Amino acid sequence: MKKFNFPRIARNMLSTHSQLKRVFPSNSLDAIERAIKQCEANHTGEIRFVIETALDCAALFAEQTTRERAIEVFSKVGVWDTEHNNGVLIYVLLADREVEIIADRGIYRKTGIDAWSQICHQIEEAFKQGLFEEGVIQGIRAVGQHLSTHYPASGQKINELPDKPVLL
Repeated sequence: MKKFNFPRIARNMLSTHSQLKRVFPSNSLDAIERAIKQCEANHTGEIRFVIETALDCAALFAEQTTRERAIEVFSKVGVWDTEHNNGVLIYVLLADREVEIIADRGIYRKTGIDAWSQICHQIEEAFKQGLFEEGVIQGIRAVGQHLSTHYPASGQKINELPDKPVLL
């Protein structure tokens, strides 16, 4: 018989969109969008930021991990569809206070998973202190440093993906 993680299920089932708005009010989302825009001026990569309030029942009972969901979202919001395969998704599952970074194959080959794991950990630590906006912006800047190293800005930059945070 399958053992379910009932605390996780309850946390996700009880999470609401109003909690998301309280943690990430519109001024925070605007600041995050500005940080992405500023960061992308220094490289040719693309950064998408997605916050999901909670997983649905099917995902919870299938025991979908945050990483598995982030991979789905990576595809859903088109991060994989950049010319140089240098898109990066920063995904937050708010109910679990977990962060995943999914990098497209172009940038992933150059950085590996350790760089992204460290950034996720830093963002999660900021969340534990209640510093949601600050943690995300620090994470965006850290991702941007990697993109600047491997995909420096050259000439006119085409913004392939929207900078506005996505709320799911």
